[in-house]
Amino acid sequence: MRYYSTRNKDKEAVTFTRAALAGLAPDGGLFVPDAIPEYSAAARSSLPVMSFQDIAFETIQPFVRGEIPDAVLGDILQDAFNFNAPLVRVKDRYVLELFHGPTAAFKDFGARFMARAFSYFRRGEDKPLHILAATSGDTGGAVADGFFDVEGIFVTVLYPKGRVSPLQERQIAGLGKNISAFAVEGTFDDCQRLVKTAFADEGLRKRMILSSANSINIARLVPQAVYYAAGAARAMAETGMPVTFCVPSGNFGNLTAGMYALEMGAPIRRFIAATNINRTMPDYLESGVYTPHKSRPTISNAMDVGAPSNFERMNAHWPLKRLLEMLTGAFISDETTRGTIKSVYDRYGYMLDPHTAVGWAAVDALQSEGKNKPNDSAPLGAPIGVLSTAHPAKFAEIVEPLIGAVPVPPALQKVMEREVIAKTIPADVSALLDSL
Repeated sequence: MRYYSTRNKDKEAVTFTRAALAGLAPDGGLFVPDAIPEYSAAARSSLPVMSFQDIAFETIQPFVRGEIPDAVLGDILQDAFNFNAPLVRVKDRYVLELFHGPTAAFKDFGARFMARAFSYFRRGEDKPLHILAATSGDTGGAVADGFFDVEGIFVTVLYPKGRVSPLQERQIAGLGKNISAFAVEGTFDDCQRLVKTAFADEGLRKRMILSSANSINIARLVPQAVYYAAGAARAMAETGMPVTFCVPSGNFGNLTAGMYALEMGAPIRRFIAATNINRTMPDYLESGVYTPHKSRPTISNAMDVGAPSNFERMNAHWPLKRLLEMLTGAFISDETTRGTIKSVYDRYGYMLDPHTAVGWAAVDALQSEGKNKPNDSAPLGAPIGVLSTAHPAKFAEIVEPLIGAVPVPPALQKVMEREVIAKTIPADVSALLDSL
């Protein structure tokens, strides 16, 4: 498998190792595989009875074949994915719970695989690797945890000051050692711009070996395809039908990973791209014109992205006609998000964080429009699964006034005891470069 830049397919392609360690292509593009592999017929038919680790191996191995030996990959996956991703039935739909990892967010899957893969790729190297990452919330905590105390790797996380939850800030900026945090006086889009600009700075690249850990990095994205395949396989085993997944979306790396899983042959019918009022992608699917906007703050803050980086990757793989075959867009207000958290708990006793509530509400909205009804042949199809991307305790300040106390997992209880150690910088690239 070879990887090329979204901005220059004709340029010489690189290996997975080189694409992962570089993060961004030299021309500022994102790395994409020259082809999305397909599951073998035997693997596809066996998905419903495979373990999560076996599905992970079948999903990731074609992307890294010849670069990570099978035995090493198996060890990486056993260590990285040492928690589950249960598919839970809640009334007329499924919830794919992706918050059972150490930072209680779906980003744990990609970040933990990355940390272990990078450690293997960098074996025997003397000069340290510096990872720059921008976060709107959960990415930073997952990356910090995944790479914490990994020898030879230093991480700097940029996050928008005052726009992440108190718990998220402690996950990002409470570890120390090889993890540094910058609170940027701006939006997530500003953080993302600073990181991309820093990668293009020749002086910085001469001083440091740089890489990224956002979903712009192919090594973060590929392992996220695993839980789509596993969840879809379980839904198929129970219902005999391919699943429609509703994905709460911000930078669109998560959804792109799901589309990889679909193209590989996982039993997925299509996707709902659910956003908050930062509705760049739903507007594109409606109009066919991509118009990025300045991000606006919401209670589902990890999705406050007005210029999603992974649109470039999606656009490189699929023309609009194919995207419309795979995606339906919907956007949800904060008012509806709050109402959904309360109504789902009152009716079913199930707790949603604000991001998962956006996904749940998107399904409700599309059903009310007549675009989908359970078990019929309408465009969205059934069964429907909503990705639950974070534990509700991570957003207690939003959730608890609506439904009461939320049980806090032990790992998150420990996080709240941390002291925030972060440097505040303006949204100016010179301030970032001077601080590195």
